[in-house]
Amino acid sequence: MTIKQDKKIKFDIPFPQKKRTKFTFIDLFAGIGGFRIAMQNLGGKCVFSSEIDKYACVTYDKNFGEVPFGDITKIEAKKIPEHDILCAGFPCQSFSIAGRRKGFYETRGTLFFDIARIIKEKQPKAFFLENVKGLRNHDKGKTLKTILKTLEEDLNYFVPEPEIINAKNFGVPQNRERIFIVGFSSDQRIDSFEYPKPINKKITFADVKEKNVVSTKYYLSTQYLSTMKAHKKRHEEKGNGFGYEIIDDDKCANAIVVGGMGRERNIVIDCRLTDFTPVTKIIGKVNREGWRRMTPREWARLQGFSDDFIIPVSDAQAYKQFGNSVAIPAIQATGKKIISKIIKNDRRK
Repeated sequence: MTIKQDKKIKFDIPFPQKKRTKFTFIDLFAGIGGFRIAMQNLGGKCVFSSEIDKYACVTYDKNFGEVPFGDITKIEAKKIPEHDILCAGFPCQSFSIAGRRKGFYETRGTLFFDIARIIKEKQPKAFFLENVKGLRNHDKGKTLKTILKTLEEDLNYFVPEPEIINAKNFGVPQNRERIFIVGFSSDQRIDSFEYPKPINKKITFADVKEKNVVSTKYYLSTQYLSTMKAHKKRHEEKGNGFGYEIIDDDKCANAIVVGGMGRERNIVIDCRLTDFTPVTKIIGKVNREGWRRMTPREWARLQGFSDDFIIPVSDAQAYKQFGNSVAIPAIQATGKKIISKIIKNDRRK
């Protein structure tokens, strides 16, 4: 397999790389490029990207003009270009520990191992990892402990205490908590790091809501609406908090996720619809109460994607892709802190 470091800049795409750049980075488990947008906004040049989902690759190509390389487990670390920062929103997996092997070897068989082997081979100045909040307590804390041990002891990186960052504190109306893990190579001689502080900017769903009337396909059918209400009532009677949730215009949305709960817990009331003719096959009629799901574009805005971002896939794939993505403003705020550390350090040399 041949990996070309320099790709042609295409200006007929929404997010071309800038000609003048401050640093280089790679985009692992790239998804649809949330990390990439954030780092390009800060002056970075992406020299390599990897993503295995074919539909995510379609979206990535439409917006950045290149298709990410495929399965990272099949790519040799030495063939990946040199880079300053490794970025990865990797999946949360259990680690199977065999015998007396420790640290780096404990991670074999997991996707984190592929991050570790690339760091070991390429020795980037820094890395920036993102994962679900539950990583902190996953497998009674053993997973995170092994990750940190690998990064600190085996790979010799300075890793400040990971931070839980909430997207709603950085300019998007989504209550989305994720764990950020940052690290700096030993030759950077960096021994302190502060994660970004929340910005004082209140933003609500009204700020990302569709300005025009949306298609009837996003409105719930009377049958589905009745089922949802009955489901929630049953759980309420049992003292459970499961079921749909309505997001008023002046509220912050719940975290969007890949599964159906991401949509059911982000129902909006939008009474602007006047033509209730169904455009898809439904059981019952289109409800007259204004209940609808958020649109894929609204989900994109909840993650900080601009309206220039092209959505070339089906709604089902779009919900999956945005649910899997990172919240760009939170990534960008943290990335800015990382870059400032590296640049200051380079000036001292």
